[in-house]
Amino acid sequence: MAFWNGNMMRGAKAVMGVVLTAGIMAMSAPLLAQEVAPEQLAMARKYVDLTDRGAVFETTVVEVGIDTMRQIVTQNPEILDQTNETIGDVIKEYNGRKGELLDQFARVYAMRFTMEELTEIVNFYESATGQKLAAANSEVNTDIRRILQVYTNNLRTEFFAKVRSGLRAKGVEI
Repeated sequence: MAFWNGNMMRGAKAVMGVVLTAGIMAMSAPLLAQEVAPEQLAMARKYVDLTDRGAVFETTVVEVGIDTMRQIVTQNPEILDQTNETIGDVIKEYNGRKGELLDQFARVYAMRFTMEELTEIVNFYESATGQKLAAANSEVNTDIRRILQVYTNNLRTEFFAKVRSGLRAKGVEI
């Protein structure tokens, strides 16, 4: 299968990424185009700010930086230092753009919840219990992902064994 060499696979992945991104943008465009009262948007943004304990923006930018580093240095190991420095510069450049992403998150919440609901949500997250929940969510989500990964791995093995057993019962050997 020399046809699917590394460059073609990367190209195919890039095209798929563009197609998926365009599809997501097209699906969310009607939602994002709707008018929202400024106070409702502000309340939704307050919620987003109260619950951004996982630092989604910073984590995403750093992960993209790491992926970029890996891609460039794998093909050009001799420029490791220059690439590292340049990626650091680009990350600094993006640091000031966090608000743009969080504003988009807020718009999604503002479209889904009424002003009254957003006020209740913000009031909860401003309470001691709400703050504890927001602080714990990142760790809880990590623990849940680990549990789900173990469960999925066990399920795959068990599921495959049951299908193989069922096929044997039907006289099919795999």
